[in-house]
Formats: sequence, structure tokens, C-alpha cells
Amino acid sequence: MQAHLQREIEMLKRRILELSAEVESDVRKAVRSVEDRDTSLAEEVLRREDDVNALEVDVEEECLKILALYQPVAGDLRFIVAVLKINRDLERIGDLAVHIAERGQFLCSQPPLAIPFRLGEMADKAQAMLKKVLDAFVNLNETAAREVCASDREIDVIKKDTFQRVKNAVMQNPALFDTLLQVMHIARHLERIADHATNIAEDLIYLIEGRIVRHTPEVSDKAGGPGDS
Repeated sequence: MQAHLQREIEMLKRRILELSAEVESDVRKAVRSVEDRDTSLAEEVLRREDDVNALEVDVEEECLKILALYQPVAGDLRFIVAVLKINRDLERIGDLAVHIAERGQFLCSQPPLAIPFRLGEMADKAQAMLKKVLDAFVNLNETAAREVCASDREIDVIKKDTFQRVKNAVMQNPALFDTLLQVMHIARHLERIADHATNIAEDLIYLIEGRIVRHTPEVSDKAGGPGDS
């Protein structure tokens, strides 16, 4: 039975890594759709939403099947539990990529903004966190996971600065309210992507150490609200 369990776990690893690659690609394309004012990239992300959701469901069902059939213990059980949680975070990141693409479509229909914001910097950092934590998951790299947790505050600082710049711009030019509102939404979505990357990092630490570090002093500085919108 142990041999069968290990084969199932290896298959599960491949599925969660497949989902990781799909979600990372969608985030990258959604951000580019905003930066390059490319509606075709935004539409591609929107078309792929159902595929990503289906893959997330497949991973969850595979986890539940393994739990029911093999009743794993110790490290194998931790892996299944971690994958279930990471799977959910990846699905939510995929949803956020869709939201960014939708905002990008709207911005593409408006005149370009001449006001300097830090969305590009924020997007780079959020994508770097996501890539780093997914690489850490592949390599079971606890150090990289902790570095991702530490990076989250940088995103929060940039988001607050972006919000303040948007508020100032709205006061100076109320006619741009609808367009600037999309900028605020995108900043919020990027912050949430960083939050979910941090969640994955915390789950990876649990997988490696068998210790829950969420809400502990080492990661308690992580900000972010409960919602994704």
C-alpha cells in the first residue's frame, strides 16, 4: 500500500505544480495587459479562468481520495494538508489575475494616465514573491519561504503610497475618478496576490517543520484583509 500511496503523492505533486504554472502565467499576462494596454492578453486570462478552476477542483478531489483510501500519517499527511491549503490560495490568485485583466480591459478603453503610480513596482514585487514561493515549494526551501513572508510588508507600503497618490489625483481631477478607481483596485489585487503568496510560504514552513507559524511573531507583521476584491 505504501508504494501505491507514494505514486499517488507523486501524481498529486505534478498536478499542483501544473496549477502553479498556470496561475503564475495568468498573473504575468494580466499584469502585462495593464502595462502594455493589451486587450488580447486580458482576454486570454479571462478565457482560461474555467480551466484553472477545473484544475483546482481536480487537485482537491485527488487530495480527498488519497486521505480516504490510504489514511496517510506524519510527513505524508502534512503534505496532503499543505497541498489542500496551497491549492485554495492558488485558485484565489487565479481569480485575482482575472480581476486585474478585467480592470486592464477597462483601462485600455480610456486615455493613458499621465500620473505616475507605482503599480509596475508593486506588480514586479508581487510576481517575484509568487515565483519565489512556488520555486521554494518545488525545492522545499524553508529559507526562501521565510524570505517571502518578510517581503509582504514592502507590498503593503507601496499599496498605501499608491492609494494616497490616487486620492490626490482624484482631488486634482475628479473627472478621472472612474479610471483612477481601477488603479486602486489593481493595487488591491496585487496586494492580495502577495498575501496569498505569503500564505503559501507559511504552509510550506508547516510542511517542512510540522509547525504552524501563522500569527507567530516571525510572520505576524503580515498585513491584509480577509477579502479578495
